[in-house]
Amino acid sequence: MRNHTALATLVLLIAMPSFAQDRRAEAWVQRTLRSMSLDEKVGQLLVPVIRGGFRNIESDSFLKLRRDIVDFHVGGYHVSAGDAAGMAVLINDMQRFARVPLLITADLEGGPGYVIPAATRFPLGMALGAAGSEDLAYKAAAATAKEARAVGINVDFYPVADVQNNPANPIINIRSFGEDVGRVSALTRAYVRGVQDGGVLATAKHFPGHGDVASDSHLELPVIDFDRARLDAVELPPFRAAIAEGVGAIMTAHIVISALEPAKGVPATLSRGVLTGLLRDDLKFDGLLFTDAMDMHAITKNFGEGDAAVRSIEAGADSVLYANAETVFPALKAAVESGRIPMSRVDEAVRRVLRAKARLGLDRYKPSDLTTLSTVVGSREHRQLSQQISDAAITLVRDERNSVPLRPSGQRVLHINLLDSRTGWREGPVGQLLAAEIPKRFPRTTTIQIDDGTTRNEYEMVRKMADMVDAVVVSAFIRVAAYKGSIDLNREQKLLLDDLSKIQKPFVFALFGSPYLLHHVPSLPSYILTYDTHPGAEMAAVKAITGEIPFKGKLPISLPGLYPVGHGLTR
Repeated sequence: MRNHTALATLVLLIAMPSFAQDRRAEAWVQRTLRSMSLDEKVGQLLVPVIRGGFRNIESDSFLKLRRDIVDFHVGGYHVSAGDAAGMAVLINDMQRFARVPLLITADLEGGPGYVIPAATRFPLGMALGAAGSEDLAYKAAAATAKEARAVGINVDFYPVADVQNNPANPIINIRSFGEDVGRVSALTRAYVRGVQDGGVLATAKHFPGHGDVASDSHLELPVIDFDRARLDAVELPPFRAAIAEGVGAIMTAHIVISALEPAKGVPATLSRGVLTGLLRDDLKFDGLLFTDAMDMHAITKNFGEGDAAVRSIEAGADSVLYANAETVFPALKAAVESGRIPMSRVDEAVRRVLRAKARLGLDRYKPSDLTTLSTVVGSREHRQLSQQISDAAITLVRDERNSVPLRPSGQRVLHINLLDSRTGWREGPVGQLLAAEIPKRFPRTTTIQIDDGTTRNEYEMVRKMADMVDAVVVSAFIRVAAYKGSIDLNREQKLLLDDLSKIQKPFVFALFGSPYLLHHVPSLPSYILTYDTHPGAEMAAVKAITGEIPFKGKLPISLPGLYPVGHGLTR
């Protein structure tokens, strides 16, 4: 009996610091909430966006930031791009002017390198799905959190918990872990755990599920007509998994869910039936709820800026993302003063914002230590982990002529770098690493770029060159990007691929980005998937094609009528 008592006492003593910390944090939340004026409470619901890094505090752009923070009392700021040192200095300066420390949010879907040059660029979700390792997902998330915290970012708008089951989806696609509900749920949990163990708030998005649409909500308002049974079976399980894992935040989707919102044309972001009825009441989520960016056309084409913000708070959101404080603040304040938004709803939302801040330790805020940046951001350990994931993800879907491995030799190789767009890549030109690495292995390589600006005469020249070489290697890049609206190559590019597929010589085709091109060019005798467009994916492709590493990835999505989830050849 004494042993049981001693054990219970030990457990109690171990738990006491956490319990005391929770009590102290909650006391800070309540004390801060009581001290706030109406203006301060309304401001806490806003998260504007800042693009770029360092700014002099007397510059016009920083003075606007300061006005948002001091006069409009915004609860946070979204940072979209900038170098590590400049961003860290900017965030420290922003926090210095805030009476209540700010949530600093970022889209770190491809790791911190997605928005911070020289930080570690991790593979996107579908590559993690192809690798199939919860351990790698956890490690990537934890590393992302470590680098994010070093520059002052404390909220990661990731993971994408959407189930990618529509091949025509132009915007979720490779950002998702895949099509299998169980795998997406497991990887979502692992990623949430990794981010939050690293001291950053994870955000599962886009609720209640954005994976089965065929249009981009940055351009228009998608409509989903599934019934509740379908949502429970496919779309909701990853969000349930995230909630079970203790995810700190969820982000809404700008999509219409007809089964949950009777009013025509009202997206989930503005729907009380979705945000309060489904998420709060049914799924019992009591964390922070962000809207998706409110400058997307799914919102701006159908609702006024101020009205959309008011509707989102009425529906149950706590934080309006990409809010223009000059417009949104007065609209929300007027709605509260008129009684349209009850003060109880405002207090509920502000309390969640403050609890998120306390959970992050912002009640004891300390500025970022700039001396640590050069040892943490883009560390060798993190870069090696990133390459490990890319290597584990690369998938050999088809190799009808047994062209891989294509062993390094003196044979003549034509390398065609095929781009869906000559301009508009968020991370700069793609294919440069391939163009540099392939000639190291095949010195008699000729590299040609084909893109949306290529002329008909140039296409004919490529066809003739393909007849004159010993082997053809094609690297095709199909980006998944906001406001692009499609995931396809143009007609001339597909005709070229079809013609090249008929040439009876070693032919290797590696696809970067959207994995669904085989539906449009089914004649391809070779099909290798990397699920991303960054240099690590290019390096993995080169190594796998030449036999330096094995193909280990498995399809995290199906290619309907061709290959199922889990398919993958080994070499």
